[in-house]
Amino acid sequence: MTYYTEEGLERMKKELSWLKSEGRIRVANDLAEAHKKGDLSENAEYDAARDAQGLLEAKIAALETLVANARVLKESEIDLSRVSILTKTRVRNKKTGTESIFMLVSQGEADLKQGKISVESPMGKGLLGKKVSEIAQVDTPSGIIELEILKIGLDL
Repeated sequence: MTYYTEEGLERMKKELSWLKSEGRIRVANDLAEAHKKGDLSENAEYDAARDAQGLLEAKIAALETLVANARVLKESEIDLSRVSILTKTRVRNKKTGTESIFMLVSQGEADLKQGKISVESPMGKGLLGKKVSEIAQVDTPSGIIELEILKIGLDL
């Protein structure tokens, strides 16, 4: 089971719906066009269309599994005494003094530009379970970063 925001789960459902309808139609059209071009044993375009069909079906199967196992965590169920999935956390880099806000999400929703980091990432693992005023040590390729937890909430 994986926890998602309502928006994240809705986005996955829309993508799944699109892949099952428009995506399959496009692949079928590509296969039909390639099939018209003659000998299938030497038709690279047909082979590419078949490969695309296989990738599409694999993606559909993976998304179906994700959606089936997805749960939306209600705000009332989130423990705000510790950093956990779907909480927003204000942190201060002990070395540079810069502050940042991160939201811990499932891997499928991670988007660093929006400040959403995966609970499975090194940063997410370092922050997970910490309380306000604790120091999270995050192992990065450039060394260990120490982040002080300043605030935990749903809307920061």
